[in-house]
Amino acid sequence: MHNAQHRDLSRRERQILDILYERGEATAADVQIALPEPPSYSAVRALLRILEEKGHVRHKQDGPRYIYLPTVARDNAKRSALHHVLKTFFDGSAEQAISALLDESSSKLSSAELDRLARLIDTARKSGV
Repeated sequence: MHNAQHRDLSRRERQILDILYERGEATAADVQIALPEPPSYSAVRALLRILEEKGHVRHKQDGPRYIYLPTVARDNAKRSALHHVLKTFFDGSAEQAISALLDESSSKLSSAELDRLARLIDTARKSGV
């Protein structure tokens, strides 16, 4: 469901949603500051209104300020995005995706991180995932 909705977003709308996922919540001014080559404040407000109409964002009022929040919890969005990436780029194969990530970042992973990954793999093996 979320993937289908996500495709109807402009680049700017996606950037705004990413900021909200990262921060949990933000005012229009916060969003404007965080955007690369930010549009005007009124353009940011308009984009937030559009995202709200599309059902991606809601707001709560804090005195005179509107605070915007994503409607889908970050963990759900993360799972949905990951599922989409697996399906689109790795034929649904977690192994291929992990392999690509390790190729990309193996030189950057510390031995402690590699140990934690090995433990996760052992746990998955034992639980028969």
